Amino acid sequence: MNTSILRKLMVAGVAVAALSVSACSKPAEKAAEAAAETATEAAATATDAAQTAADAAADASKAASDAAAAPAAATEAAAGAVAGAADATAKAADATKAAAESMAPAKH
Repeated sequence: MNTSILRKLMVAGVAVAALSVSACSKPAEKAAEAAAETATEAAATATDAAQTAADAAADASKAASDAAAAPAAATEAAAGAVAGAADATAKAADATKAAAESMAPAKH
């Protein structure tokens, strides 16, 4: 609680000091020009921030799209691996059968 109150007092003090300095050091016309210039700079900064946010959103969308596509590619790869394993199993079964037939005694 004490930190919060101290922080509020410091912010209020800085605001009063800034107002006092600006009121005492510049004529009204120059202050208006400075305020307009500051507003223009703030608008440019806001525009840059909005563009950065839009770029970040586009990057996040692309990453989400890539992440969504990854399971499909993994499924296709797994299906290919299963098909390859099935072929290998069939070939092994054929080889086992051929070996068993070659070891069996000849029937007369």
